[in-house]
Amino acid sequence: MAIRTTRARAALDDNALYAYLQAQQPPEHPELEKLREVTRTMPRGRMQIAPEQGHFLAVLARLTGARRTLEIGTFTGYSALAMALALPADGRIVACDVSEEWVGIGRPFWQRAGVADKIEVRIGPAIDTIRQLERDGAAGSFDLSFIDADKENMDDYYEVSLRLVRPGGLIVLDNMLQGGRVIDPDDHDLRTNVVRDLNSKIAADERVDRVLVPIGDGMTLARRRG
Repeated sequence: MAIRTTRARAALDDNALYAYLQAQQPPEHPELEKLREVTRTMPRGRMQIAPEQGHFLAVLARLTGARRTLEIGTFTGYSALAMALALPADGRIVACDVSEEWVGIGRPFWQRAGVADKIEVRIGPAIDTIRQLERDGAAGSFDLSFIDADKENMDDYYEVSLRLVRPGGLIVLDNMLQGGRVIDPDDHDLRTNVVRDLNSKIAADERVDRVLVPIGDGMTLARRRG
């Protein structure tokens, strides 16, 4: 099956236009740029968000007035750093990941950027971490939740995040287009099926104001209604 792209996505596949888009972004913090370049060389470097997504998350954090942020899937910490830089002095991020090795790559960059004290890392299966947060009374206490972890648990991450963010709080989910595989009826990969089903669920979910936008590999914004 031939996968059609949106006009915007097809246009951005043009290297010159993508370079233009990057040139129109605000300056990237030096430590963000350095961390991005280090991560890019890693075998799993493709898991890192694109720089325009980092700018987007920073703007969303400021728009929502976020002080308490949840990140489900931290990897080497580029997105955590992007959001931490956008938070006020008393802002905090609870960053969930399964690998201290990956997170450890980002820690020196957080330190040099002066935001390491804003990021509280919790190592372990993210679903266990966020369920424990809920049991500990954190429901309704987060302003923003960014979900960029294993796709098999995406629906659970979304549901728990809905309870953890306050009314008016924002959930951002990454990789919601799965490289275009979500529209391929012959693709029955578990991750593709989970994301495809979650896209349909969120589109009909009246608990949230929602939009799926073609930035990066597709990002969904879901604002919890009061």
